[in-house]
Amino acid sequence: MVRKLILPSALILSLAAPAALTAAAAAPAVPGALQTVEQRSSGQLSSGLPSPGQLSSGLLASGQRPVEQRSVQAHPAGPRPAGQQARLTLPSPTGPHELGTVSLHLVDTSRPDPWVTTVPHRELMVSVVYPAVQAGRYPLAPQLDPGTAVAFDTFTGNRNYGIPVGTVDWGATLTHAHRGAPADTRGGPLPVVLYSPGGGDPRSWDTTLVEDLASRGYVVVTIDHTYESPAVRFPDDSVRTTVLTDELIQKTIRDGGMQALAQKTIDTRVADTRFVLDRLATPGTFPPDLAKLADLNRIGMFGHSAGGYTAAETMHDDKRIKAGVNMDGPLGTNLDDGGPNLAPVAVDGLDRPFLLMGSQASDHYTFRSWEAFWDNTPGWHRDLHLRGTKHGSYTDAEQLLPQIAQQTGLSADALQAEIGWSSPGPVLTAQQTYLAGFFDRWLKHRDAGLFDRPATSPGSFIP
Repeated sequence: MVRKLILPSALILSLAAPAALTAAAAAPAVPGALQTVEQRSSGQLSSGLPSPGQLSSGLLASGQRPVEQRSVQAHPAGPRPAGQQARLTLPSPTGPHELGTVSLHLVDTSRPDPWVTTVPHRELMVSVVYPAVQAGRYPLAPQLDPGTAVAFDTFTGNRNYGIPVGTVDWGATLTHAHRGAPADTRGGPLPVVLYSPGGGDPRSWDTTLVEDLASRGYVVVTIDHTYESPAVRFPDDSVRTTVLTDELIQKTIRDGGMQALAQKTIDTRVADTRFVLDRLATPGTFPPDLAKLADLNRIGMFGHSAGGYTAAETMHDDKRIKAGVNMDGPLGTNLDDGGPNLAPVAVDGLDRPFLLMGSQASDHYTFRSWEAFWDNTPGWHRDLHLRGTKHGSYTDAEQLLPQIAQQTGLSADALQAEIGWSSPGPVLTAQQTYLAGFFDRWLKHRDAGLFDRPATSPGSFIP
């Protein structure tokens, strides 16, 4: 068989800034609302944390508190007045359910933080998005709070997508999930699906797909991987920013350590995910209504890029995950995908259902690690290819970058370089349809036959 060009590892590229590679406050409470849970295995916050400024080149100065949460409104896309930041709107979920959201603070006292040696315990923030009742009585949550929006502007918006710092008011984008709204338990327990973001991305950078899945009857748990995510805000208002700075990446490249860094990243993510699974099963972690709603016997996982790799590798190691989806992520830690460092999941395969979702350049003929996984997997598996898409198409960039282009003059060439040339509307519809259809089939046992007939455009199944 004639093989196409092997692609660079999406994991390595997501960790390394282009420049480095070239160089070689809460809203008012509403009575009766579910309160944000700040769970700590040890019962206390860790002390002695290094300041955010020490960790990421002074993005937030030591001791500086993030700006207090303010009331924000979503603005439709359109030409912006000179000097005004772009305002963005997330697509509405397509399912029948209103949405609620809470954040959980989880502390793993069994291990120190792998990124910052002075931190004695691993601390995580996760968000839960779920079907809710009386949601309109509760405030909408922002996609990024002010403390994390600043870091996102620099580390994701600018470094990953080339959007000039200060161009977009990232903290003004509202989600469709209402903070603390009561869980809708009238229909009985619902499956739980975990989400892991791409390398260096926050847990909120796939809000469109997360909310759509939740609106169709799922409890979706999104995980921030602290010190890898651009910034994570904790209940004490501390904002812990990424240690994966341009300077660190440049030094790692010079020292020949990128493969080891990628492996450490994946090992940390898998450990984070398995700890989250442990804590979700611990009484008292969920608020009471959510504890009734979440069916922990039906767990799935999906992720983008390094998050897709995380989903596959965690599923390999942990039988609690019944079905998984990898959206355009490698399954190995090679500097290019043709190297020998395949993930255990690629070598061993999986005995449970798994869906590969690839962009224009990604399928099991172009990714050697996907080919190995495909050949070694005895369980149900499919490879869904979305024509005309790019790596960023599996994030909120697919829907938000066109709005930024409309308001700021971002060129068509720049837009196509990031999200491809397929129309964002059909791309989103395909993503929503097949993601929900997959989990419906394997976690709800409702099979609409989506995977037994030709895929709808721009999708196609790769045999």
